[in-house]
Amino acid sequence: MSRTDIEAVEEINTAFYEAMEQGDFDALSALWLDDEVSCVHPGWPVLSGRGEVLRSYALIMSHTEYIQFFLTDTKVAVIGDTAVVTCTENILSGGPAEDGQDLGPLVGQLVVATNVFRRTSEGWRLWSHHGSPVLTESDEDEEEDSS
Repeated sequence: MSRTDIEAVEEINTAFYEAMEQGDFDALSALWLDDEVSCVHPGWPVLSGRGEVLRSYALIMSHTEYIQFFLTDTKVAVIGDTAVVTCTENILSGGPAEDGQDLGPLVGQLVVATNVFRRTSEGWRLWSHHGSPVLTESDEDEEEDSS
């Protein structure tokens, strides 16, 4: 493993989030492997296969007017032709605008993510993305109140 492997993985991981922020479906699609891939969005079932995974991103992009990721706690491990990136996605997003407004209400969310990449002849490509919501204290309090 060389420093350049880690840098290359960091670059493709950043490109993944930038494609989401820009709503660039073609750029996002190009980052995924052509073969068997998987994805878990927070609160969703496991999605398997390139078609199902990419459809989910098309759906998210079509229903999200604005999204921005601030990544923290990013760690990269490279072993052979596989790389794992773990990070915290600090997400700020907004849905469709309400009457006469430019943008719907902005919502913040915390998600921990694991992105798995595989080295190919074209460079590193996404093999799997798994995002899990981080419960805040107020989420836990609300769950206790409702039980």
